[in-house]
Amino acid sequence: MILTAIGLAALFIVFALGVPLGYAMALVGFVGFAILVSVDAAVYTAGQVIFDNVMSFDLSVLPLFILMGSFIARSGLAEDLFGAAEAFLGHRRGGLAMSTVVACGGFSCVCGSSMATVATMAKVALPSMQKRGYSDSLASASIVSGGTLGILIPPSTTLVIYGIITETNIGKLFMAAVIPGLLAVILLMSAVLVTVLIYPEHGPRSERHGWKVRLYYLRRTGAVIALFAGMMGGIYFGLFTVTEAAGIGAAGSFLLVILRGAMDWPVLIDALTDAARTTAMIFVILFGALIFANFIEVTGLPAELNAWVAEASLSPIVLILVITAIYIVMGMVLEILSMMLLTVPLFLPMVLAIGYDPVWFGIFVVLVCEVGLITPPVGLNLFVFRATAGNISVATISRGLIPFIAALIAMIGIIIFMPEVVTFLPEMMG
Repeated sequence: MILTAIGLAALFIVFALGVPLGYAMALVGFVGFAILVSVDAAVYTAGQVIFDNVMSFDLSVLPLFILMGSFIARSGLAEDLFGAAEAFLGHRRGGLAMSTVVACGGFSCVCGSSMATVATMAKVALPSMQKRGYSDSLASASIVSGGTLGILIPPSTTLVIYGIITETNIGKLFMAAVIPGLLAVILLMSAVLVTVLIYPEHGPRSERHGWKVRLYYLRRTGAVIALFAGMMGGIYFGLFTVTEAAGIGAAGSFLLVILRGAMDWPVLIDALTDAARTTAMIFVILFGALIFANFIEVTGLPAELNAWVAEASLSPIVLILVITAIYIVMGMVLEILSMMLLTVPLFLPMVLAIGYDPVWFGIFVVLVCEVGLITPPVGLNLFVFRATAGNISVATISRGLIPFIAALIAMIGIIIFMPEVVTFLPEMMG
């Protein structure tokens, strides 16, 4: 326990000195392993971790889904998704904020990134809501909270990384996220409804659109819906693997951009460069986390935690609630990827020991990390939104987020007390 505490303290010190997270975890993990075992063993283990994962066929899922999201982000799809949701919901009180949540969910189906979802929808939805008299708190909160769906709804890059570091079937993780993703959309829309019931002036009604406009936007978004349904259906029925689905998604999104007339050489180069840069950044963090996880393993902390859980005789629900509280507190000061990579190697053995499924735990981790993404003072989605919108204060956004945070906490409660919400689809897979 003491060795692990020293290692974590050293990690935060190195990180505070400005060393990027991936390099900080690799450095501390390597040095700690060398001290506890030997330098030769540390060199061999670090090299083996990198070699094994670079040569891993499963890891190709990540750049392919990132490339898919990079193409989609440049296709103009976000505008059409928001237009389609607005055509059906805009005439209701708070309808544009609900439309924003739905559009975020739709964009997440082909993006897989929370930050990209927030940045894109801030450009698309915020001007429309401000033009129609929505309060800054409700408009910004619906975008910031809706963006969290990017790490939950497949193809989530966060779930891919979880699957890689825990050796959990990524296809099952994707299927497990479908029902919670739909419920999260409904709960976030309910948060909008609660807000406008209390403060009707925050979300005025817009004009009602006829079926001509609705059908126009459905045609514009139909190809993307078909692409998502094809990928998830193929995974569910066992027609192809997740890696093959990622290839289909990347190729399909490329064709979609061409068909929408948004592809030219500058767009292609920009999309490829952005995907390569994002992939390289995630790979560095992932490899650093795996090296650091080896150090945590040799300290014996996971075994000590399992022994403590057995001796304390905590009920499974109590232990999960304790872990939930830890994640929510950590989410106030850490961003999601570092939080997940630091904690999953510690918590997963404990959760497995009390009988929970690793697929269930993956969805649980993503949901509690979603709360962290929108919780001040370091909720990452807040600052991505601020960087895009610019003129809305963090205090204003935070006030509007209260019902949305409550909605996500309610979603966590649902999967804790009804785990079959997560496990039903994976158990039915072909």
